[in-house]
Amino acid sequence: MQNFKIDDPKNNYKNVAHAFFLSLSLTIAEPFTILPLMIHHFSQSTFIVGLFASLLRGGAIVIQLYAAFHAQEYKRVLPYIKRVFLLRFFAWFMIGLSILLIGDKNKTLTLVLMGLFLFLFSFSAGFGAIYFKELQAKLFSKSYRGKTMANRNIAGSVASIISGGVAGYILSKIDAPMNFGYLFVASSLFMLVGFLIFSSANEPPKEKVLKKEKSFREFLQNAKATLKSDSRLKRQIMSMFLSFSYLLAMPFVILKANSSLVLSGWMLGGFITVQMIGSIIGSGLLWRRIDRYGYMLFLSFMVMIAAIVMAWFASGTISYALVFLLFGVAKDGISIANMNLIIEIAPQEKRPLYTAVSTNLSSFGLFFPVLGGALLGVFGSYELIYLLTIVLLGIGAWVAYGLEETDGDP
Repeated sequence: MQNFKIDDPKNNYKNVAHAFFLSLSLTIAEPFTILPLMIHHFSQSTFIVGLFASLLRGGAIVIQLYAAFHAQEYKRVLPYIKRVFLLRFFAWFMIGLSILLIGDKNKTLTLVLMGLFLFLFSFSAGFGAIYFKELQAKLFSKSYRGKTMANRNIAGSVASIISGGVAGYILSKIDAPMNFGYLFVASSLFMLVGFLIFSSANEPPKEKVLKKEKSFREFLQNAKATLKSDSRLKRQIMSMFLSFSYLLAMPFVILKANSSLVLSGWMLGGFITVQMIGSIIGSGLLWRRIDRYGYMLFLSFMVMIAAIVMAWFASGTISYALVFLLFGVAKDGISIANMNLIIEIAPQEKRPLYTAVSTNLSSFGLFFPVLGGALLGVFGSYELIYLLTIVLLGIGAWVAYGLEETDGDP
C-alpha cells in the first residue's frame, strides 16, 4: 500500500479535476436552463418538464439505504465507485445516442428512452453519493474539506462557463433536437476523463467499520432507531429537505422568461455563464471563509430567497441574469453546507448509515419540480409557485439558523 497522507495535495487536485470534467459534461443538461427547453421540445406538458428535472437527481433516493447497508463494512470504497462511474458514463452516452437515432421521428419513444437513461444515471448516483462522502471524509480533514469542496465548486463553475459557451454555440448553429444529441455524446467523453482521474486517488483503509447486519431489514430497523435517538440528525434532515424547495420554482423560471423574451442559444449560454460566475463568487469569496456549516446554510437560504423574489419581478435580460447570478451563489453554499454537516454529525463507523438516512429522507425534496409543474399546469400561475417557494425557504432558514454541528471523528 502507498503511504497515505491526509489532506494530500495530489488528492485535492484529483478531486478538483473530477469536478471540472463532470461539470463540463453536466452543464449541457443544466436543469434550470437547457433541460427544461430540451424536454419542452418533445412535450408541451409542464408536469413532464418537472418530472425530468427530478429524474436527473431523484433516482438516487431509492437505492441509498441499500448502498449504505453494504458500505458500512467496506474498508475501501474506490473499487465500488469505479463501477458506478462506468454505469453513469454509459447512461449519459445513451441519452445522446437515443436523441440522434430517434429524435423527432418518434418523440414519445425519445422521451421514454431519455427518461430511462436519466433514471439510470441518477439511480447509480445513489451508490456513488455514499462512496463519495466516505472518500471526502477519509481523504480530508474538517478544515481542509471545506476548502477542497470550494475548490471543486470553483473548478466546476469555470468548466460550466466553458461548457455554457460551447452549448450556446451548438444550440444556435444546429437545429433541435440534433444539437441536444451531439451535446450529450460529446460531453459523455469528458465525463469519462473526470471519472478516470478521480479513480486514481490514494485511499486509506477505514479504521472503524461496522459488521454488516444479517439482513437489510435489520439494517433498516437500526437506521430507524438511529434517527429516533439523534435530534441533530433529524434537524439536519429537515433543513436539507427544505433546502431543495428552490426546485419548486427554478426549473420554470426559464419557461417564464421564454414567454416574454426571445431566448437564443447564446442567451441560454449567457445565463449559464452568469450562474457559474455566481458560483465562483460564492465559493471563492464567501463560502470558503466560513467553517460553521449551519450558519453557511442559513446564509444560503437567504440568498436563494433573494433570487426567487428577483425572479418574481424579472422582466428583461438583465433582471433574469441577476436571478441566475444569485442562484449560483446560493446553490453552492447549500451544497457545501449540506455535505459537511452530515459528515460532522456522524461517528466514523456510522458515516454510511448517517449519510444514507439523511440523504434518503431529505432527497424527497428533489421531487419539488414535479409539484411545481403540476401546480403550474393546474393554476397557470408562476406567482403561486414563487410564493410557496419563498415560504418554504423561509422555514428552512429558520431551521438552519439553530443547526449546530460538532466535531466528529476524522
